Amino acid sequence: MKKTITSFSFAVVLLASCSTSTEKKVNNVDSTAAKTDTVSKLTPEKKTISKIELPGDFSELVPIDVLEIKSKNVYEKYGIEFSGNCYSCDLTSLSITKDKIKWTNICDKKDAFEISNFSVSGEGNTTILKTSDRTYILTQIDKAPIYELAVEGEKLELDKKRVAKYFTTQKALPLFKEHDCGNFEG
Repeated sequence: MKKTITSFSFAVVLLASCSTSTEKKVNNVDSTAAKTDTVSKLTPEKKTISKIELPGDFSELVPIDVLEIKSKNVYEKYGIEFSGNCYSCDLTSLSITKDKIKWTNICDKKDAFEISNFSVSGEGNTTILKTSDRTYILTQIDKAPIYELAVEGEKLELDKKRVAKYFTTQKALPLFKEHDCGNFEG
């Protein structure tokens, strides 16, 4: 009888340990699934950047600068930079079409630098142009229209062509306060 009770007890312990393991495995799977669900719900969704059509106004962007920082009137705050247009004559205009990005010296239309291999994408009021060396981020910061340019990657070094931080369209340029070059030829 003692042998039977011992064998029975051993069988019960063995069954109990097996069923507990099975439950633990099931619970582990459930808790892993729950953790996975929680992690996926907590991971923020990335904003997708979509390919966009370039606005026609991008074909004629002209450089401007902040002239009167305290002015509330955007057309007085920004305007044509004096030194780059009148004195050193080294600013570049920017033309972006579906085929090329073109930097042109504002005083010499024949002095240009072109980039033809790039991709275009956008997000909100930002247009992103990517080349193998750099990323150009053009953000519309005012409806006037005023665009701010940021260049990431390798430094853009152009001979006699200084890249401005702010641009506007050729059409909108007459709306900005005019700053006379005086005796300069610019």
